[in-house]
Amino acid sequence: MAQVGIVMGSDSDMPVMAKAADLLEELGISYEMKIISAHREPDVFFEYAKSAESKGFKVIIAGAGKAAHLPGMCAAIFPMPVIGIPMKTSDLGGVDSLYSIVQMPSGIPVATVAINGGQNAGILAAKILATSDGALLERLKEYTQSLKESVQEKDARLQDVGYKNY
Repeated sequence: MAQVGIVMGSDSDMPVMAKAADLLEELGISYEMKIISAHREPDVFFEYAKSAESKGFKVIIAGAGKAAHLPGMCAAIFPMPVIGIPMKTSDLGGVDSLYSIVQMPSGIPVATVAINGGQNAGILAAKILATSDGALLERLKEYTQSLKESVQEKDARLQDVGYKNY
């Protein structure tokens, strides 16, 4: 049973959404990924959002560009956390998507990450799940430690070879 639903309105969002999926896999979190357009197939979308709780989802990560209705509509139907990923667009650079996701009406919150922030959406979903899963919390702490060590290794290399040879 998947703990996280990952949904996007278009396959063009896949490179960003894949970063969320990769992070979830790295931490051992099950997920289901779908392409569903809230605008082009609303009946399919409504069934997805209505059935998400009974499927066992604890969090939905929803990516959307332009008008970006998918995250907000998920939040209107799904009773647990929804994380919105605004997609960078060619028209307005993703600011349109960002505004559309963060400017939700009262009572319909959507947690939002940076434009094209797939990896951070995966981390945030993991942190939400870790509030009731001690083993996952430990894996998150190890992941955070690995990030720290990566930066330290890069600095050590910089100090060793200098910026011109880095």
